[in-house]
Amino acid sequence: MKIKSLKLKDFRNYELLQLDFDNSTNIFYGNNAQGKTNILEAIYLSGTTKSHRGTKDKDLIKFGKNECHLEAVIEKRNVFYQIDMHLKKSSPKGIAINKIPIRKASELFGIINIVFFSPEDLNIIKNGPLERRRFIDLELSQLDKIYLNNLSNYNRIVNQRNHLLKDLRDAVRQESLMQTLDIWELQLIKYGNEIIERRKEFIKEINKIISNIHYKLTGGKENIKLIYEPSNGNLSFVEALKKNREKDMKIKNTSVGPHRDDICFMADNLDIRRFGSQGQQRTAALSLKLAEIELVKKVIHDTPILLLDDVLSELDKYRQNYLLDSIHDIQTLITCTGVDEFVNHRFSINKVFHVFNGQVSKEN
Repeated sequence: MKIKSLKLKDFRNYELLQLDFDNSTNIFYGNNAQGKTNILEAIYLSGTTKSHRGTKDKDLIKFGKNECHLEAVIEKRNVFYQIDMHLKKSSPKGIAINKIPIRKASELFGIINIVFFSPEDLNIIKNGPLERRRFIDLELSQLDKIYLNNLSNYNRIVNQRNHLLKDLRDAVRQESLMQTLDIWELQLIKYGNEIIERRKEFIKEINKIISNIHYKLTGGKENIKLIYEPSNGNLSFVEALKKNREKDMKIKNTSVGPHRDDICFMADNLDIRRFGSQGQQRTAALSLKLAEIELVKKVIHDTPILLLDDVLSELDKYRQNYLLDSIHDIQTLITCTGVDEFVNHRFSINKVFHVFNGQVSKEN
Protein backbone atom coordinates (compact mmCIF):
# COMPACT_ATOMS: atom_id res chain seq x y z
CA MET A 1 0.00 0.00 0.00
CA LYS A 2 1.41 3.39 -1.04
CA ILE A 3 0.32 6.99 -1.10
CA LYS A 4 1.33 8.35 -4.49
CA SER A 5 0.36 12.02 -4.23
CA LEU A 6 -1.33 14.63 -2.09
CA LYS A 7 -2.96 17.93 -3.03
CA LEU A 8 -4.03 20.52 -0.48
CA LYS A 9 -5.95 23.73 -0.95
CA ASP A 10 -6.46 26.10 2.00
CA PHE A 11 -5.62 23.37 4.51
CA ARG A 12 -3.97 24.61 7.72
CA ASN A 13 -1.13 26.93 6.61
CA TYR A 14 -1.12 25.69 3.00
CA GLU A 15 -2.80 27.80 0.36
CA LEU A 16 -1.91 25.39 -2.43
CA LEU A 17 0.33 22.33 -2.23
CA GLN A 18 0.97 19.37 -4.53
CA LEU A 19 3.34 16.54 -3.57
CA ASP A 20 4.41 13.29 -5.20
CA PHE A 21 5.87 10.70 -2.86
CA ASP A 22 8.52 8.04 -3.19
CA ASN A 23 7.42 4.47 -2.53
CA SER A 24 9.99 4.12 0.25
CA THR A 25 11.29 6.92 2.51
CA ASN A 26 10.20 10.55 2.38
CA ILE A 27 11.78 13.09 4.72
CA PHE A 28 10.20 16.46 5.55
CA TYR A 29 12.61 18.69 7.46
CA GLY A 30 12.53 22.24 8.71
CA ASN A 31 12.17 24.29 11.84
CA ASN A 32 9.20 23.89 14.16
CA ALA A 33 5.83 25.50 13.31
CA GLN A 34 6.49 25.57 9.55
CA GLY A 35 3.82 23.01 8.53
CA LYS A 36 5.58 19.62 8.54
CA THR A 37 3.06 17.89 10.79
CA ASN A 38 0.18 19.40 8.80
CA ILE A 39 1.18 17.25 5.82
CA LEU A 40 1.04 14.06 7.89
CA GLU A 41 -2.23 15.21 9.43
CA ALA A 42 -3.76 15.65 5.96
CA ILE A 43 -2.75 12.12 4.97
CA TYR A 44 -4.17 10.68 8.19
CA LEU A 45 -7.39 12.64 7.67
CA SER A 46 -7.68 11.27 4.13
CA GLY A 47 -7.59 7.72 5.45
CA THR A 48 -9.60 7.99 8.67
CA THR A 49 -11.78 11.14 8.26
CA LYS A 50 -10.27 12.40 11.54
CA SER A 51 -7.33 14.50 12.64
CA HIS A 52 -4.82 12.58 14.76
CA ARG A 53 -4.85 15.61 17.05
CA GLY A 54 -8.61 15.42 17.54
CA THR A 55 -9.00 18.82 15.86
CA LYS A 56 -12.45 19.87 14.64
CA ASP A 57 -12.92 20.11 10.87
CA LYS A 58 -13.55 23.87 10.89
CA ASP A 59 -10.19 24.44 12.61
CA LEU A 60 -8.32 22.64 9.80
CA ILE A 61 -9.37 25.29 7.27
CA LYS A 62 -6.81 28.00 6.51
CA PHE A 63 -7.41 31.17 8.50
CA GLY A 64 -9.66 33.57 6.59
CA LYS A 65 -11.10 30.84 4.31
CA ASN A 66 -14.49 29.10 4.52
CA GLU A 67 -13.52 25.71 3.10
CA CYS A 68 -10.58 23.51 2.14
CA HIS A 69 -9.93 20.58 -0.16
CA LEU A 70 -7.70 17.49 0.12
CA GLU A 71 -6.95 14.96 -2.61
CA ALA A 72 -4.92 11.81 -1.96
CA VAL A 73 -4.10 9.12 -4.51
CA ILE A 74 -3.50 5.65 -3.06
CA GLU A 75 -2.18 2.50 -4.73
CA LYS A 76 -3.37 -0.72 -3.13
CA ARG A 77 -2.64 -4.09 -4.77
CA ASN A 78 -2.18 -2.37 -8.16
CA VAL A 79 -5.54 -0.58 -7.86
CA PHE A 80 -5.60 3.22 -7.59
CA TYR A 81 -8.00 5.15 -5.36
CA GLN A 82 -8.51 8.90 -5.48
CA ILE A 83 -9.87 10.24 -2.23
CA ASP A 84 -11.30 13.75 -2.23
CA MET A 85 -12.37 15.52 0.92
CA HIS A 86 -14.06 18.91 1.27
CA LEU A 87 -14.21 20.56 4.66
CA LYS A 88 -16.56 23.49 5.18
CA LYS A 89 -17.10 25.68 8.22
CA SER A 90 -20.86 25.70 7.83
CA SER A 91 -21.65 22.07 6.87
CA PRO A 92 -20.44 18.46 7.31
CA LYS A 93 -17.42 17.24 5.33
CA GLY A 94 -17.94 15.82 1.86
CA ILE A 95 -15.97 12.73 0.80
CA ALA A 96 -15.66 11.08 -2.61
CA ILE A 97 -13.83 7.89 -3.61
CA ASN A 98 -12.81 7.85 -7.26
CA LYS A 99 -15.06 10.91 -7.71
CA ILE A 100 -18.13 9.06 -6.40
CA PRO A 101 -19.53 10.72 -3.24
CA ILE A 102 -20.00 8.42 -0.26
CA ARG A 103 -22.94 8.71 2.12
CA LYS A 104 -21.17 7.68 5.31
CA ALA A 105 -17.65 8.58 6.37
CA SER A 106 -17.25 4.98 7.60
CA GLU A 107 -17.22 3.80 3.95
CA LEU A 108 -13.71 5.25 3.68
CA PHE A 109 -12.28 3.10 6.47
CA GLY A 110 -10.28 0.12 5.26
CA ILE A 111 -9.15 1.62 1.95
CA ILE A 112 -6.04 3.07 3.57
CA ASN A 113 -4.24 1.64 6.57
CA ILE A 114 -2.13 4.22 8.36
CA VAL A 115 0.06 3.94 11.44
CA PHE A 116 0.77 7.35 12.97
CA PHE A 117 3.60 7.69 15.48
CA SER A 118 4.22 10.99 17.25
CA PRO A 119 6.02 12.07 20.44
CA GLU A 120 2.60 12.16 22.16
CA ASP A 121 2.32 8.40 21.57
CA LEU A 122 5.37 7.86 23.77
CA ASN A 123 3.20 9.04 26.65
CA ILE A 124 0.33 6.66 25.94
CA ILE A 125 1.33 4.46 28.89
CA LYS A 126 1.57 7.19 31.54
CA ASN A 127 -1.40 9.22 30.29
CA GLY A 128 -5.00 8.46 31.23
CA PRO A 129 -7.10 5.56 29.89
CA LEU A 130 -8.71 7.81 27.26
CA GLU A 131 -5.46 7.73 25.25
CA ARG A 132 -5.25 3.94 25.39
CA ARG A 133 -8.90 3.51 24.38
CA ARG A 134 -8.34 5.95 21.52
CA PHE A 135 -5.36 3.89 20.30
CA ILE A 136 -7.32 0.64 20.22
CA ASP A 137 -10.45 2.25 18.70
CA LEU A 138 -8.56 4.00 15.88
CA GLU A 139 -6.66 0.88 14.89
CA LEU A 140 -9.63 -1.49 15.08
CA SER A 141 -11.79 0.98 13.14
CA GLN A 142 -9.30 0.76 10.25
CA LEU A 143 -9.11 -3.02 10.39
CA ASP A 144 -12.69 -4.04 11.15
CA LYS A 145 -15.80 -2.33 9.74
CA ILE A 146 -18.07 -4.33 12.04
CA TYR A 147 -16.19 -2.94 15.03
CA LEU A 148 -16.47 0.58 13.61
CA ASN A 149 -20.24 0.15 13.22
CA ASN A 150 -20.61 -1.26 16.75
CA LEU A 151 -18.52 1.55 18.21
CA SER A 152 -20.52 4.22 16.39
CA ASN A 153 -23.81 2.73 17.58
CA TYR A 154 -22.53 2.28 21.13
CA ASN A 155 -21.32 5.90 21.42
CA ARG A 156 -24.65 7.14 20.07
CA ILE A 157 -26.61 5.07 22.61
CA VAL A 158 -24.40 6.17 25.54
CA ASN A 159 -25.22 9.77 24.61
CA GLN A 160 -28.94 8.92 24.40
CA ARG A 161 -28.83 7.20 27.80
CA ASN A 162 -27.01 10.15 29.37
CA HIS A 163 -29.63 12.58 28.03
CA LEU A 164 -32.34 10.31 29.39
CA LEU A 165 -30.69 10.19 32.83
CA LYS A 166 -30.79 13.98 32.92
CA ASP A 167 -34.48 14.00 31.92
CA LEU A 168 -35.39 11.66 34.80
CA ARG A 169 -35.55 14.72 37.04
CA ASP A 170 -39.01 15.23 35.55
CA ALA A 171 -41.14 13.27 38.07
CA VAL A 172 -44.30 13.42 35.92
CA ARG A 173 -42.66 11.52 33.05
CA GLN A 174 -40.47 9.29 35.18
CA GLU A 175 -42.38 6.02 34.66
CA SER A 176 -42.37 6.25 30.85
CA LEU A 177 -38.75 7.41 30.86
CA MET A 178 -37.70 4.39 32.93
CA GLN A 179 -39.28 2.11 30.32
CA THR A 180 -37.35 3.95 27.63
CA LEU A 181 -34.18 3.55 29.69
CA ASP A 182 -34.69 -0.24 29.71
CA ILE A 183 -34.91 -0.24 25.91
CA TRP A 184 -31.74 1.83 25.46
CA GLU A 185 -29.85 -0.38 27.90
CA LEU A 186 -30.68 -3.52 25.90
CA GLN A 187 -29.03 -1.91 22.88
CA LEU A 188 -26.15 -0.63 24.99
CA ILE A 189 -25.44 -4.12 26.30
CA LYS A 190 -25.62 -5.65 22.82
CA TYR A 191 -23.09 -3.29 21.24
CA GLY A 192 -20.99 -2.95 24.38
CA ASN A 193 -20.39 -6.69 24.66
CA GLU A 194 -19.41 -6.86 20.97
CA ILE A 195 -16.85 -4.07 21.50
CA ILE A 196 -15.38 -5.64 24.63
CA GLU A 197 -14.94 -9.06 22.99
CA ARG A 198 -13.31 -7.58 19.87
CA ARG A 199 -10.94 -5.47 21.96
CA LYS A 200 -9.92 -8.56 23.94
CA GLU A 201 -9.18 -10.39 20.68
CA PHE A 202 -7.08 -7.41 19.54
CA ILE A 203 -5.09 -7.42 22.80
CA LYS A 204 -4.52 -11.16 22.43
CA GLU A 205 -3.12 -10.65 18.92
CA ILE A 206 -0.94 -7.73 20.04
CA ASN A 207 0.48 -9.83 22.88
CA LYS A 208 1.65 -12.48 20.41
CA ILE A 209 3.78 -9.82 18.68
CA ILE A 210 4.80 -7.30 21.33
CA SER A 211 6.49 -9.72 23.74
CA ASN A 212 9.37 -10.51 21.37
CA ILE A 213 9.79 -6.86 20.31
CA HIS A 214 9.89 -5.61 23.89
CA TYR A 215 12.27 -8.36 24.98
CA LYS A 216 14.75 -7.27 22.29
CA LEU A 217 14.28 -3.55 22.95
CA THR A 218 15.12 -4.04 26.63
CA GLY A 219 18.12 -6.25 25.91
CA GLY A 220 16.33 -9.27 27.34
CA LYS A 221 15.63 -7.54 30.65
CA GLU A 222 11.82 -7.28 30.50
CA ASN A 223 8.83 -9.34 29.45
CA ILE A 224 5.67 -7.38 28.71
CA LYS A 225 2.01 -8.32 28.60
CA LEU A 226 -1.12 -6.26 27.91
CA ILE A 227 -4.25 -6.97 29.94
CA TYR A 228 -7.69 -5.65 29.07
CA GLU A 229 -9.39 -4.06 32.08
CA PRO A 230 -13.19 -3.72 31.79
CA SER A 231 -14.68 -1.01 33.98
CA ASN A 232 -17.24 -3.54 35.20
CA GLY A 233 -14.51 -5.58 36.96
CA ASN A 234 -15.55 -9.17 37.66
CA LEU A 235 -19.20 -8.47 36.85
CA SER A 236 -20.67 -8.91 33.40
CA PHE A 237 -21.54 -5.68 31.59
CA VAL A 238 -25.28 -6.22 32.13
CA GLU A 239 -24.76 -6.91 35.86
CA ALA A 240 -22.58 -3.82 36.29
CA LEU A 241 -25.05 -1.63 34.41
CA LYS A 242 -27.91 -2.75 36.69
CA LYS A 243 -25.80 -2.40 39.82
CA ASN A 244 -24.75 1.15 38.90
CA ARG A 245 -28.11 2.39 37.61
CA GLU A 246 -28.99 4.25 40.82
CA LYS A 247 -25.55 5.85 40.91
CA ASP A 248 -25.86 6.78 37.21
CA MET A 249 -29.22 8.42 37.88
CA LYS A 250 -27.60 10.57 40.56
CA ILE A 251 -24.57 11.63 38.51
CA LYS A 252 -26.59 11.79 35.25
CA ASN A 253 -23.92 9.83 33.43
CA THR A 254 -23.09 6.25 32.38
CA SER A 255 -20.33 5.09 34.71
CA VAL A 256 -19.51 1.63 33.30
CA GLY A 257 -18.95 0.24 29.82
CA PRO A 258 -16.33 0.11 27.06
CA HIS A 259 -16.10 3.92 27.11
CA ARG A 260 -14.58 3.58 30.60
CA ASP A 261 -12.32 0.56 30.05
CA ASP A 262 -8.52 0.55 30.14
CA ILE A 263 -5.45 -1.45 29.10
CA CYS A 264 -2.88 -2.51 31.70
CA PHE A 265 0.81 -2.86 30.71
CA MET A 266 2.56 -5.41 32.90
CA ALA A 267 6.36 -5.76 32.76
CA ASP A 268 7.42 -8.72 34.90
CA ASN A 269 4.45 -8.27 37.28
CA LEU A 270 4.94 -4.48 37.49
CA ASP A 271 2.11 -2.22 36.36
CA ILE A 272 4.23 0.27 34.44
CA ARG A 273 1.34 2.72 34.04
CA ARG A 274 1.63 3.47 37.75
CA PHE A 275 5.02 2.21 38.88
CA GLY A 276 7.23 2.15 35.77
CA SER A 277 9.99 4.67 35.15
CA GLN A 278 9.64 7.15 32.29
CA GLY A 279 12.16 5.07 30.32
CA GLN A 280 10.12 1.90 30.84
CA GLN A 281 6.93 3.67 29.80
CA ARG A 282 8.46 5.09 26.61
CA THR A 283 10.03 1.78 25.65
CA ALA A 284 6.67 0.03 26.15
CA ALA A 285 5.03 2.67 23.95
CA LEU A 286 7.60 2.10 21.20
CA SER A 287 7.05 -1.66 21.48
CA LEU A 288 3.31 -1.07 21.15
CA LYS A 289 3.64 0.99 17.94
CA LEU A 290 6.02 -1.54 16.39
CA ALA A 291 3.60 -4.33 17.31
CA GLU A 292 0.78 -2.33 15.75
CA ILE A 293 2.70 -2.16 12.45
CA GLU A 294 3.31 -5.92 12.45
CA LEU A 295 -0.31 -6.71 13.32
CA VAL A 296 -1.63 -4.51 10.50
CA LYS A 297 0.70 -6.25 8.04
CA LYS A 298 -0.56 -9.62 9.24
CA VAL A 299 -4.25 -8.69 9.00
CA ILE A 300 -4.29 -6.86 5.65
CA HIS A 301 -1.53 -8.95 3.97
CA ASP A 302 0.08 -5.68 2.92
CA THR A 303 2.15 -2.92 4.48
CA PRO A 304 0.50 0.14 6.03
CA ILE A 305 1.62 3.70 5.37
CA LEU A 306 3.79 4.83 8.27
CA LEU A 307 3.80 8.45 9.45
CA LEU A 308 6.60 9.38 11.89
CA ASP A 309 6.18 12.84 13.31
CA ASP A 310 9.48 14.00 14.85
CA VAL A 311 9.76 10.79 16.86
CA LEU A 312 13.49 10.09 16.44
CA SER A 313 14.51 13.14 18.45
CA GLU A 314 12.66 11.62 21.42
CA LEU A 315 14.52 8.27 21.31
CA ASP A 316 18.04 7.28 22.26
CA LYS A 317 20.41 5.92 19.61
CA TYR A 318 19.65 2.25 20.32
CA ARG A 319 15.89 2.72 20.01
CA GLN A 320 16.32 4.94 16.96
CA ASN A 321 18.28 2.16 15.24
CA TYR A 322 15.75 -0.48 16.25
CA LEU A 323 12.87 1.60 14.88
CA LEU A 324 14.63 2.42 11.59
CA ASP A 325 15.68 -1.20 11.08
CA SER A 326 12.06 -2.28 11.61
CA ILE A 327 10.51 -0.11 8.88
CA HIS A 328 12.80 -0.63 5.90
CA ASP A 329 10.04 -2.39 3.89
CA ILE A 330 7.30 0.18 4.56
CA GLN A 331 6.53 3.45 2.80
CA THR A 332 7.38 6.01 5.46
CA LEU A 333 6.88 9.77 5.73
CA ILE A 334 9.08 11.30 8.39
CA THR A 335 9.21 14.81 9.80
CA CYS A 336 12.32 16.12 11.55
CA THR A 337 14.28 19.32 12.09
CA GLY A 338 17.33 18.09 10.13
CA VAL A 339 18.52 15.17 8.00
CA ASP A 340 21.82 14.61 9.81
CA GLU A 341 20.30 11.97 12.09
CA PHE A 342 19.41 9.85 9.06
CA VAL A 343 22.79 10.29 7.40
CA ASN A 344 24.49 9.27 10.64
CA HIS A 345 22.37 6.11 10.71
CA ARG A 346 23.27 5.40 7.07
CA PHE A 347 19.51 5.31 6.55
CA SER A 348 18.31 5.15 2.95
CA ILE A 349 16.60 8.42 2.03
CA ASN A 350 14.65 8.41 -1.22
CA LYS A 351 13.05 11.87 -1.22
CA VAL A 352 13.82 14.94 0.86
CA PHE A 353 11.53 17.95 1.19
CA HIS A 354 12.34 21.22 2.93
CA VAL A 355 9.37 22.86 4.65
CA PHE A 356 9.44 26.56 5.37
CA ASN A 357 6.48 28.79 6.20
CA GLY A 358 3.88 26.75 4.33
CA GLN A 359 6.12 26.18 1.30
CA VAL A 360 7.57 22.77 0.43
CA SER A 361 10.54 22.34 -1.90
CA LYS A 362 12.06 19.06 -3.06
CA GLU A 363 15.82 18.70 -2.55
CA ASN A 364 18.41 16.37 -4.02
